Amino acid sequence: MKVLVVNNMAPFVWGGAEELAHHLVKHLHAAGEQADVLRIPFRWNPAERLLDEMLLCKNSRLTNVDLVIGLKFPAYLIPHPNKILWLVHQYRQAYDLWDAGQSNIPDTTRGQEIRAAIKAADNACFSSCNRLFTIHTTTAERLRRYNGFESEVLMPPLNDPELFAGGEPGSYVVAGGRINSAKRQHLVVEAMRYVKSDIRLIVAGPPDTPEDAERLRRMVAENDLESRVTLDLRFLERSELASLVNQALAVAYLPFDEDYIGYVTIEAAHAAKPVITALDAGGVLDLVKDGDTGHVVPPEPEQLANAIEALAASPPTAVEMGLRAKEAWLARGVTWPQTVERLLS
Repeated sequence: MKVLVVNNMAPFVWGGAEELAHHLVKHLHAAGEQADVLRIPFRWNPAERLLDEMLLCKNSRLTNVDLVIGLKFPAYLIPHPNKILWLVHQYRQAYDLWDAGQSNIPDTTRGQEIRAAIKAADNACFSSCNRLFTIHTTTAERLRRYNGFESEVLMPPLNDPELFAGGEPGSYVVAGGRINSAKRQHLVVEAMRYVKSDIRLIVAGPPDTPEDAERLRRMVAENDLESRVTLDLRFLERSELASLVNQALAVAYLPFDEDYIGYVTIEAAHAAKPVITALDAGGVLDLVKDGDTGHVVPPEPEQLANAIEALAASPPTAVEMGLRAKEAWLARGVTWPQTVERLLS
C-alpha cells in the first residue's frame, strides 16, 4: 500500500510534529508499506493569509496514493477518498488560544469570519475522514469541545528509545525542545536568578525566530548569568540531545497547555530523569506528578527556582523520581509496531 503522510511546515523549523512524521514514515517502511511524507509550506501571519493557505490545500489533488494520514492544519485539508487523521493539533489560535487571548487572529468582524472559515473547513475535513485519531486526551477533548467530533487517542511512541539510556545525575538541569514563547524556556532562565546552589542550566534547542534567541541572550546578559546558564541554541543531533538528558540532574519543560505529554517529557522519563513543569502545562501533567515523577509548580520564576533547589539539594530524590517516571511511561506500552498496526487496521 502507498501511504502518504501530510504535514505542514515552516522552513527551517523542526519540532515534535516533524519528528512524528519522519518516524511514522520510517516505521511504515518497517511494516512493509510504501510511505512518503508531503510537507506543505505554511505561513500564518498575517491572519488573512490563513484563507489562502486553506484554499491551497483544499484545491490540491493527490494521485498514486492509497491512503493519506493527516497530522496538522492546514495540510490535513488535502482531499482524498481514503484519509485518516492522526491529529497533532488544529489551528489552536482559532480555538482554545483565542479563548485564552493568545491568538494572532484579530478580534474584529473580519477575524470572526476567518475563525468561522477555519472551523467550517475543519468540520468538513473531519466528516470526510475514515477515522479520527488524536495524540492525547487533551487534543481529543479540544476536538470534542470545539468541533463536536469523537476520536480515538493514539499516543506517539518515543523515537530512538535506545539513545535515552539514562545515567548518574549531573550538576545541571536541561531545558530542551523548540525555543519560543509558548514553550517558555525564558521562565527557567529567569528562575536561575533565584537559585542559590551551584546547579547550572543548559537551554538546548533551535529557536523558532531570531527574536526568541535574542530574548534569552538578553536575559542571561542582563542578569549576569553567563557562568550559570549555557544557551546552545541550535538543532541538536539526537545523540547530542540524548547525552545531555542522560547526564542531567533533571529536565525542565514548561509549555503552555501542551497537546501531548511532549517528546521532551517522555525522553526524560525514558532516561529516568524527573521533570520540572508548570501547573498549566496541559498534557505534560499526564505523566509528571508533583513530588512523585517531578515537580509541578506555578509558572513563576521563584517557584521554579525552589523546584530546582529541591532536586539539587537531594540527588538521590531526583533519581527516585526519575525511576518512577520511567516506570510510569513504560507501563503504557506505547510502541511503534503497535501504533502502525492500529493506524492501518
